[in-house]
Amino acid sequence: MSQDDPKTLVSTGWLEAHLKDPDLRILDASWYMPDSGRDPKAEYEATHIPGARFFDIDEISDLRSSLPHMAPPVEKFISRMRAMGVGDGHQVVVYDGAGLFSAARVWWLFRLMGKTDIAVLDGGLPKWLAEGRAVEDMAPILRDRHITVSRQAHMVRDVTQVAAASKLGDHTIIDARGPGRFAGTEAEPRPGLRGGHIPGSVNVHYARLLTPDGTMKSPDELRAVFAEAGADLSKPAITSCGSGVTAAIVNLALERLGKRDHALYDGSWSEWGMYGDLKVAQG
Repeated sequence: MSQDDPKTLVSTGWLEAHLKDPDLRILDASWYMPDSGRDPKAEYEATHIPGARFFDIDEISDLRSSLPHMAPPVEKFISRMRAMGVGDGHQVVVYDGAGLFSAARVWWLFRLMGKTDIAVLDGGLPKWLAEGRAVEDMAPILRDRHITVSRQAHMVRDVTQVAAASKLGDHTIIDARGPGRFAGTEAEPRPGLRGGHIPGSVNVHYARLLTPDGTMKSPDELRAVFAEAGADLSKPAITSCGSGVTAAIVNLALERLGKRDHALYDGSWSEWGMYGDLKVAQG
């Protein structure tokens, strides 16, 4: 079991012990690939951890962008969090219905907004349910709460910055997609995208960072995974994936290792794979 840390990862036991804390806020950030056949909002309405609010990753995003669920403008993030009753002085715990999949994206988003009192629930809702812990189907009563935001630009990278890092080799670019998509031998789930990966990047499929029960591996095991993949953690890291969701699991793992110089490529392969003038490596 991972050590509880309210700034990165907490166990189901920790959350149950703190459920009645007045300044605890729980977010259900379940999100699934479009072809999964799952409706995260409907699942939340049927069953969620007591007190949880639903965080809609697709809606709390920059809808001006043609790319999926890009980080929202600061003003929109503030507006949505205030309406959900999430604000200053709160300890936030975020979980998802897959175990540890999309919750890390919201952890990263809060970090991007300068909010560090947030942890991912290790093992998520599946582990919580498997252990027979309490759930409910009633939405909580929401009260507006002031929130102060200070965007941390160093936590995110755009396509120009990633292209420069790829060319110069001064960052470790870590791709969280599956090996087939990374190699270009497996089709991308989104139409119109080329196959392959950013030149110079290494592949650490997010699933390799997790145990069979959906919890994150120990720091020693995480280090071994990164080393085996050839990720040079002495350099600043940039994470990437299909659309910026599972890349955040890599950011969370790096943070667990005490590595602070990591950022997420928000456009990820949805952007890089679209533009023919960007180089692609295969194999």
